[in-house]
Amino acid sequence: MTDTEVRTPAPASAPPAKGNVALAKAALWLLRGRTLIVLVVLVVIFSAISSEYLTQSNLILMTKHVAINAILAIGVTFVILTGGIDLSVGSIAGLSSMIVGGLLFSGLDVGTGHIFFSVAVVIVIGIVVGALVGGLNGLLVTRFKVAPFIATLGILYVARGAAQLLSDGGTFPDLSGTPERGNEGFRFIGVDSLLGIPVAVWIMVLVAAAAIVVTTRTPFGRRIFAVGGNERAAVLSGIRVNRVKIAVYVISGACAALAGLLLTSELGAAYPDTATTYELNAIAAAVLGGTALAGGRGTIIGTVMGAFVIGFLSDGLVLVGVSTFWQSVVKGAVIIFAVVTEQAQQRLQSSLNKRTA
Repeated sequence: MTDTEVRTPAPASAPPAKGNVALAKAALWLLRGRTLIVLVVLVVIFSAISSEYLTQSNLILMTKHVAINAILAIGVTFVILTGGIDLSVGSIAGLSSMIVGGLLFSGLDVGTGHIFFSVAVVIVIGIVVGALVGGLNGLLVTRFKVAPFIATLGILYVARGAAQLLSDGGTFPDLSGTPERGNEGFRFIGVDSLLGIPVAVWIMVLVAAAAIVVTTRTPFGRRIFAVGGNERAAVLSGIRVNRVKIAVYVISGACAALAGLLLTSELGAAYPDTATTYELNAIAAAVLGGTALAGGRGTIIGTVMGAFVIGFLSDGLVLVGVSTFWQSVVKGAVIIFAVVTEQAQQRLQSSLNKRTA
């Protein structure tokens, strides 16, 4: 056998390698678009099962429900992008809800009487409270070096307990306000509509747009990704990592408070258990949308898409009569699916980079 005969099989092996790369690229493209694919599949399946699923009224209602979780998830995304986690957003929403409910229902006790604030002032107070609790999370993580999981888990219990203490576990039942007190109009953000679209949805669009600009068009956004991608390198490059971390927890707390206010406005009452377990839906939406739990990678658009998947899935299951027990099973499976596919995407991306290097 000559040298020429020995070398001839080598070129024949090249095309399969190219085919494997093409197949890997196609699989990676599908994994990157998994959120949209899942959303389309859900709509097709539930539309086939129920004729009421794609009606205008139901779509508006589902999108309104999505808005609350999307705002929560956007705040959580900021934290996850830095490599952290925030388990306290549901409790922060509940605490802000009770503070706002108390101010609208019974006002602020100043000893000589009660002072009632306008709805706009009350809403600002509620959001500021959420931001302050978020800032406390950030301080625990940065100054006291508490692991984000433990710090936010502790604040979860503290905030929920504080919400219950504000009314001794009771409910503020009527938040409509009165003309004499000058505190009418709270229902506007959670019940009313503009141009046929719920105000809550408009608020979600504004929050998402602002978050997209911050994460993609500002130095602060670049610092967030830098901290999540490689914290040590971020420190060496001069980024004040602790300030960035505190800031993202403040943003998460503010978003949580806003979501809690929207939910409270929709219900027309404030109760201590508002938004219980909502933090799980928010984290699931962020991860399903492509945000890496390790930090450094993710998009706000992906998170909003993930919130639509969670919301449309939940409402679809209710519409077709699936029991609450099975709903929990399905949601858990979705979370696992999100994490597994995210890890599969990273392994495939790494493998593809090595092949094309």
